Amino acid sequence: MYIRSMLYVPGDNDKKLGKVDTCGADAVVLDLEDSVAPQNRAEARRKVRAFLDQRPIGARKSKLWVRINAFDDSALVDLAAVLGGQPDGIVQPKIDSPEDVQRLSYMLDALEVRDSVPTGQTKICAVATETASAVLRLPEFATAKLPRLAILNWGAEDLSAAIGASTNLDSSGQWTLTYRATRSSMLLAAKACGAQAMETVYVDYRDTEGLRASCRAAAQEGFTGRAAIHPDQVAPINETFSPSMEDVELAKKVVAAFDSVDGVGTVGIDGKMFDIPHLKRAHRTLKLHEMYSL
Repeated sequence: MYIRSMLYVPGDNDKKLGKVDTCGADAVVLDLEDSVAPQNRAEARRKVRAFLDQRPIGARKSKLWVRINAFDDSALVDLAAVLGGQPDGIVQPKIDSPEDVQRLSYMLDALEVRDSVPTGQTKICAVATETASAVLRLPEFATAKLPRLAILNWGAEDLSAAIGASTNLDSSGQWTLTYRATRSSMLLAAKACGAQAMETVYVDYRDTEGLRASCRAAAQEGFTGRAAIHPDQVAPINETFSPSMEDVELAKKVVAAFDSVDGVGTVGIDGKMFDIPHLKRAHRTLKLHEMYSL
């Protein structure tokens, strides 16, 4: 099942952790990285592990992921502290290449054995655009063998810092060329390696209509979910990345039309022609509708 909404929550914030079970997000990321001050990380690890232990797999309202720190920081300490709580996945920041995802996979192999976690259970979401090297090496995901990799996500803020940019937006408020190209490359890399393509955060959490419009555009391009930084963003994201009833009804018509005849590559519905790519899209729409309706 695709993750439509992925809400980030500081791992050391009791108030925000207390709202996780009712937030409605498909996945919640318990953060040990950017939203936690370095001096609070040990306490955040303790709180995240306790949070996971109190919510065993199968009894969780949302999937529970953990964002660790980078390899050159405290990644291994973070992993060793939380993996026994069986997070559904690990969000890996600031990678430079697919090799970094493989390195994390090896760490998970060992820690799953240590903590009696089923082998391969812990998935990975790689934030794949936070360094210049990572962006240039995105095409390598197409041939990388990374069975744990479930999601590729992109972000603009860390990349801006990495390349010394003063802004990532143009005068109209849209992404500048560097970030548009980065976003497109990440989308293609995700599709090429079979991972879910996750859209980056929409920073103005009060602008619900702007969020909806941005999500619609992302969904039309092929993104299947979005990161969120505020609980109020969850419902609009879930709604927008779920097939609309109009989409579902059209998909049913397309499937029924092709089922009614044998050996044809096109059918006509309400004066419009539909071909095999439309049929594949219709099956995908109905599959998503069924998953999100459970």
